[in-house]
Amino acid sequence: MSDAPRQLHDFTALEQANKIRSGEITSRQFTEHYLARTESLNAEVGAFITVLADAALASADASDELVRTVADPDELPVLHGVVCPTKDLNFMAGVNCSFGSRALNLTPPIDDDAVAAMRAGGLVFTGTTNTPEFGLPCYTENDIAPPARTPWDLNRSAGGSSGGAGAAVAAGLAPIAQGSDSGGSIRIPASACGLVGIKPSRGLVSNGPMPDGLGELVAIGPLARTVRDAVALLDTLAGTSMLNRVGREPGMLRIGRYATPVIADTTVDPQCLAAYERTTELLTELGHEVDEIAAPFPHQLVASFEVLWSVSARTIPLTNEQVQLSTPLTQWLRTRGEQYSAVDLAQAIYAVRAASSAAMAATNGYDVILTPTLAHLPAPLGSMRNDADPAADFESQKRFTPFTAPYNVTGQPAMTLPLDHSDEGLPIGCQFVGRIGGEETLIALAVQLEAARPWLGRTPSMW
Repeated sequence: MSDAPRQLHDFTALEQANKIRSGEITSRQFTEHYLARTESLNAEVGAFITVLADAALASADASDELVRTVADPDELPVLHGVVCPTKDLNFMAGVNCSFGSRALNLTPPIDDDAVAAMRAGGLVFTGTTNTPEFGLPCYTENDIAPPARTPWDLNRSAGGSSGGAGAAVAAGLAPIAQGSDSGGSIRIPASACGLVGIKPSRGLVSNGPMPDGLGELVAIGPLARTVRDAVALLDTLAGTSMLNRVGREPGMLRIGRYATPVIADTTVDPQCLAAYERTTELLTELGHEVDEIAAPFPHQLVASFEVLWSVSARTIPLTNEQVQLSTPLTQWLRTRGEQYSAVDLAQAIYAVRAASSAAMAATNGYDVILTPTLAHLPAPLGSMRNDADPAADFESQKRFTPFTAPYNVTGQPAMTLPLDHSDEGLPIGCQFVGRIGGEETLIALAVQLEAARPWLGRTPSMW
């Protein structure tokens, strides 16, 4: 940070919560600040689909009133009064949910479980963040809003499908944001936007009560600028108390690493590999044992994963007219999904579960697995979306992100950390994967890495 006075968005989410509880700065002041930045910058970064200014200010005022009247403000939730947008795939009572699509707009009567947990945690919702249609692509370019761009280079994508969430936090339009991850959709934008992104273990955060076509692949989690902020939001979503144990040392960990793409036969950008090597060196300097391992997933896993992805697209409840309003990629995936029988689907589910068990058995001797998060630097806008050839679009996505989806299949917790950057100053993340239920080990390691190679003071020019 420079010696200039701190702007309100310079404070971390936990710092903001402390100031709100103490009365030094009100929730309304923070909320007004973020709404003003959103009004000024959203057209550039494409972070929000819906802005809820009036509701956010009312919520902030209620937060401040509770601080004034409660017996002990320190007993309020850890993120009480802090701004946190939700993703436009999640249901918020009375707020339009477009799913990033022209084809389907709903105004749900209830909050889904994740939004209900955030509301109970005292968070202030300033809006719903941009997502590609139905969250299917790994870029955030849809037909209803400007594309989500990484604030580090507005000619490049923020990734997807939580691209709006990543753009919002990286541009200082919110201190934290909720995302969801079916094949990398938290980790991809976190890497592209220079953030911490955590996909928790399967089932740690409820996906209910809405039916979920991707079933056990989906995980809801946080995007944030710091590890502690991410953990605080994860605790709020999951009802856990991991933040209370964040200071513990990880001890000497045994870490396996690989950089062989799993989802596609592709090359990894030399700068992504260099970042991966520098991260390995840092881990070794910190006293961890790092071993080279073979990628633990067979290439046959890809075909089975694609069956699940295509069938999930087909199960989205759309009329024929709505299908015609959807993007060519969605239509292509739905057509693929129609080709599979119930037996095909059952066999695919069996195959991915068997591959998951084998992969976890093969790496069980390691506390953490290290990979690049992405195979390439943040992608130029429009470089993957291909309405004329959706099959080519899908293949481009696989080449861009060949490391993330396998851990949706296994259900293991996985996070990306913004430990490095390219020669051009673009953020580069590395992915860390733990054992099922191993969030606390990942978090302890992340805190150690953040202290050893701090990134908080590195911000895009629009900051």
